[in-house]
Amino acid sequence: MTRPRTPKGRARESLARLAAEYPGTAAELCALRHDDAFQLLAATILSAQTTDARVNLVTPALFARYPTPADLAGAEPGELEALIHPTGFFRAKARSLIGMAAALVDRYDGEVPTAMADLVTIPGVGRKTANVVRSVGFGLPGLPVDTHVGRLSRRLALTVEDDPVKVEADLDAMVPAAERGALSLRLILHGRAVCVARKPRCENCVLADFCPSSLVPARRIAANSKTLHTSLTRSLQDLHEGRRS
Repeated sequence: MTRPRTPKGRARESLARLAAEYPGTAAELCALRHDDAFQLLAATILSAQTTDARVNLVTPALFARYPTPADLAGAEPGELEALIHPTGFFRAKARSLIGMAAALVDRYDGEVPTAMADLVTIPGVGRKTANVVRSVGFGLPGLPVDTHVGRLSRRLALTVEDDPVKVEADLDAMVPAAERGALSLRLILHGRAVCVARKPRCENCVLADFCPSSLVPARRIAANSKTLHTSLTRSLQDLHEGRRS
């Protein structure tokens, strides 16, 4: 196979290989448990600075107590804080959840809007959260950029940017709209399982043969050098033993 040498070529090959490695739609790949866009929006707000698994432990009781935006908008802050306490930053998150729910009730008839321009005006909702809701909740184009997506995109030389908005723009230019949400989630899964921050497992990576940051060649050279050193050492030992005999 010809090794892709351009960002667009690497993006195309990454799309194909990661889709085979982590199959499914954006909704199927999303780890946050939810039944509708409102629950997804609330869960995504809670997911800041914590794990999806921890959010999933909290949301069943949260949604049972506040099943609609109107219910959540009228929540007593202390009670809400107690429910979401395990996710961390619970006071700020409680304010965001109540503000988000009030905005849905006051401005959008209790429904989660689909337009990016509307979503980012809601308390607690930035561009990343809005893209999660669009891609996972509504099946619309949206490419959330978190630390994993940014790190892998730079390692694959798909972008040189650090700013998430600029990373998103670079990826959007190379990725078909319908595949953006799923690609983001696949990059996140790959970043957690293989392309980890401190010590990437390049020897187990399906992208290693064309990734500009791959450590596989260097490791192979090191392994070959070690093998050669061992072989030479044994040969010298054998020669020395032969002379002594």
